[in-house]
Amino acid sequence: MGYDAAINKAWNELLALQPPNNLSVKFLADEYAIDVEDRKVVSFSCNVPAKDHAGILILHYLVKKLSGGIPGLSTEWLDFREISGIEGYQSAFRQRVIEPIIRKYGKNPEGLLSVLERFPAKKVPQADIGIVIEVLSGVAVLVLFWRGDEEFGPEANMLFDKSIARVFCTEDVIVLAEIIARQL
Repeated sequence: MGYDAAINKAWNELLALQPPNNLSVKFLADEYAIDVEDRKVVSFSCNVPAKDHAGILILHYLVKKLSGGIPGLSTEWLDFREISGIEGYQSAFRQRVIEPIIRKYGKNPEGLLSVLERFPAKKVPQADIGIVIEVLSGVAVLVLFWRGDEEFGPEANMLFDKSIARVFCTEDVIVLAEIIARQL
């Protein structure tokens, strides 16, 4: 029930643009069909409705794409703290995004490279392990991981292409980062 108002608002924004009835969007490792007439976002791979939070992101993405287009990637990376409007979210971001990545890959950092097989992603020469993931067409994140040693524990970070601020609001960026962290 908590997402009902946001879902309805996103559908209304999309419908106001008079989109074609059947759209599709690649989101991480899956592709979703958007049935405008029935107001459904469904995974092609398993034929089930998208979870509410993912469906909202997909609808917001489509609204942006159909109303003004998705800006090109800038390849300038922003730390979460550099995104406008995040005041107060930093500890939640650390807890919900960064710490799960560290817990999962802290003892096996090379395991993070399995992302390259599952997502549209590429390895980059940053940190000990750096991966750029194209989350949606024109929306990319950079996941960085540093191995631990006898003095310091492992560390991770997730950076966002600077253009993300022209695609998603701050709350959407946070939800997107959580989805990515869970699927890594």
